[in-house]
Amino acid sequence: MSERIVSAITGPVTKWVVLGFWLVMLILMGPLTGKLGDVESHDNSDWLPANAESTHAIDELAKVQDPDDLTTTIVYHRDGGLTKSDYTAIVLQIPEIASLDGVVTQESKPDQPVMPAIAYPTGEKKGQKHGLVSADGEVATVSLVVNYADEDPTALLDLRDDLVEMTKIDGVDVYIGGAGGSTADQMEAGAGIGGALLYAAAGVVIVILLITYRSPVLWFLPLVSVLVALVVSMGVVYLCAMYAGLTLNQMNRAILDVLVFGAGTDYALLLIARYREELGRHEDRHKAMAAALRGSAPAIIASAGTVTVGMLGLMVATMGSTASLGPVCAIGIVAGLVVMLTLLPALLVITGRWVFWPVKPAYGTSGEKSGGIWARLGDWIRKRPRAVWIGTAAVLLACCGGLSMLNITTLDSSETYTKDFPSLIGDRVLEEHDLGDPSNPIQVVSAPGTEKDVVEALTKAGYEGVTPVTDGSHEVALTAVPLATDPMSKASFDTVEDVRGVVHAVDGADALATGTAAIQLDMASATDRDTKVVMPLVLGLVLIILMILLRSVLSPLLLMATVVLSFGAALGLSAIIFDAMGFAGQGREFPLFVFVFLVALGIDYNIFLMHRVREEVVAHGDTRRASLVALSATGGVITSAGIVLAATFAVLTTLPHVSFIEIGLAIALGVLLDTLVVRSILVTAINLDLGDVIWWPSRLARGRTKIRSQHPVAGRRPMAPVHHQLRQPPPMRGPQPPRDLRGRPDLRGHPQQHRPRNPGRY
Repeated sequence: MSERIVSAITGPVTKWVVLGFWLVMLILMGPLTGKLGDVESHDNSDWLPANAESTHAIDELAKVQDPDDLTTTIVYHRDGGLTKSDYTAIVLQIPEIASLDGVVTQESKPDQPVMPAIAYPTGEKKGQKHGLVSADGEVATVSLVVNYADEDPTALLDLRDDLVEMTKIDGVDVYIGGAGGSTADQMEAGAGIGGALLYAAAGVVIVILLITYRSPVLWFLPLVSVLVALVVSMGVVYLCAMYAGLTLNQMNRAILDVLVFGAGTDYALLLIARYREELGRHEDRHKAMAAALRGSAPAIIASAGTVTVGMLGLMVATMGSTASLGPVCAIGIVAGLVVMLTLLPALLVITGRWVFWPVKPAYGTSGEKSGGIWARLGDWIRKRPRAVWIGTAAVLLACCGGLSMLNITTLDSSETYTKDFPSLIGDRVLEEHDLGDPSNPIQVVSAPGTEKDVVEALTKAGYEGVTPVTDGSHEVALTAVPLATDPMSKASFDTVEDVRGVVHAVDGADALATGTAAIQLDMASATDRDTKVVMPLVLGLVLIILMILLRSVLSPLLLMATVVLSFGAALGLSAIIFDAMGFAGQGREFPLFVFVFLVALGIDYNIFLMHRVREEVVAHGDTRRASLVALSATGGVITSAGIVLAATFAVLTTLPHVSFIEIGLAIALGVLLDTLVVRSILVTAINLDLGDVIWWPSRLARGRTKIRSQHPVAGRRPMAPVHHQLRQPPPMRGPQPPRDLRGRPDLRGHPQQHRPRNPGRY
């Protein structure tokens, strides 16, 4: 950070300018945060790769149907069978249902070429003939289409509630399912992201800051700064979604919230720790903050830059939800970095030393600690560094054994949530009574006039109930293939692949298959591809940045190896925990998201540590001593930062969504491993074992280390404990032989006479 920027941030006058700037930003961006939900997408088709078959089919389907239409199924269930009066009640409900705002009818969309009518049973036999009533007569369905593309998306929740109230029949259980019902439940599941998740994250940060600083006042400044960073980042994300084509979903929004809270607080902890140290050296708090920024900003900027580049590596993904996560997280990290290096320093110098009350750092004292748990840990590692790092690596490798319990798959509807939503119950009722969901057929789009050819081919292949939706007079032909299984299950994926094989073989049809199951299949294939491409790319990008920062090849390679080992251990332990929690498996995006965050964020703590090691090596020329000094000096603040980040990601486990819980828990566990084990034990032990060699091929690798093992080797003197090395007082001078000062002038310019010292004085 340049001297001009430092002076502008910490100056007695310019600090108020910095504060005023962020107040203006808060006023401008604040109103946009409330609109972020308006640009969220709840349609899986928005995340499809451009080259997926479903994407092309949806484009063709738009010629005859509104792509924003959501087919919704009302499920009626009575134990022992529905009665005639039940069917009469259902028929009487249809006009009232059709009159609801958002329900698509011929009157509401007269220009739509293919208008889906409301399908309902008038009796048991007729309903069974059309696939609307189960064979045992206990379940009946009503199928309709809703569309809220031009209104507030949350209006779908109101429609669901209206339908539940409107379709009540004594003794009959009613559930709203289908695409409309599941979308409404998805929105309800994500309702906690905007409010409850933020409150939980803020509460966790407040508690940890209170424990860290033991001050009833100081915690407020980092929290205010984090909130400003979050507001700004949410405002920028909204603008990008509105005007730059950035797509946003619930997971991206949730991760943005916890990432800004976690990373922003980390940067605040590092800056405040250095500022407290500098207040003991500088009487003027403005000079102390300037020194703190010069000392801590390079490591913080390097850390944020590494995370940002790692996140942007996601943009090469073909899945829209994965590709958009990169810029969303990068915006959050950059906002947190800029706020913590400008607003927070300004607030700290405005408030002064009293903000640290009751333990205010006094001028003339030093914030450096020469002892403590981290110095003792360094002493213990130094005795047998090779045994320590080999043993630690072996334990982490053992944790990787849990990887065999991972089950990377596409979670079906019943496995997606920890809460039993109405649409899930409805799907379960349909499955138990062997009744397919009419709202989720496989849709085959083909050339105009080829409906009969497609139906004939599918019928010969053994598919029943295949019906043409169009009559040959439209721009494209549309055929519906009933699907009796959960559209997110493997059985449905197999059916989609088989249907595609059949219709692709129809001459001249140019047929394409889409629908919920087909979309999920294409998303699964794209995610598998992205995992294989993005993971090595992010690994390579972070490695290159480390090489540039540390000006070394060997050390970055070792650091990346430790982070990858930590990632494997975190996944292995997570798999064991998930199995104990009864989860059916992990979503296909799970390994990619956890990998990117653990590599980008986990390397953060290694950067903080190794930046201090290199700083000490340059000053003292001894990697082993520098490693011990760095561990003792940074151990407390980095541990606090890791706990904050892990705790904020753990907040994701409060949401009723299995994918959120699994990703949040795995990242939290991995961050703790990186902070408490990899950074403090494994990396330090490797540094102590290899010494200056870790800097190969830089000039630092050619130096000679001065600190050796504490065990005597070949007559060498044992190394002093680290807390003695950190700050040794100058040796006491005993009686010295008198120096011959004859011939040297005294203060008056006269020659001095030799006066022997009296030994008795000593």
